[in-house]
Amino acid sequence: MALRKFYNEIKGLKVKEFPNHVKPMLSLNYVKKSVQRGMDNYHAKYIETSSVDPVYHVCFGGMVLSYFLALPEERRHLEHQQHAKDHGGH
Repeated sequence: MALRKFYNEIKGLKVKEFPNHVKPMLSLNYVKKSVQRGMDNYHAKYIETSSVDPVYHVCFGGMVLSYFLALPEERRHLEHQQHAKDHGGH
């Protein structure tokens, strides 16, 4: 949704106008306000309505995080296994 809004904003801009439009969005203050606005929206949508969705978000978020943290080790293991197979190992 936010990406669509951003696309609609820049769709009519000329190339020379684009940096001046995007530059304020890259400031630390703008990012802080955006994060705060997102947290306020999340709180209003899920926390104040006593929804169980935040529990699912924590569970699935933890699952995805653990997958990405274990991925490099798993890739090294599979690479080592393939290397051993290519060179006559078990």
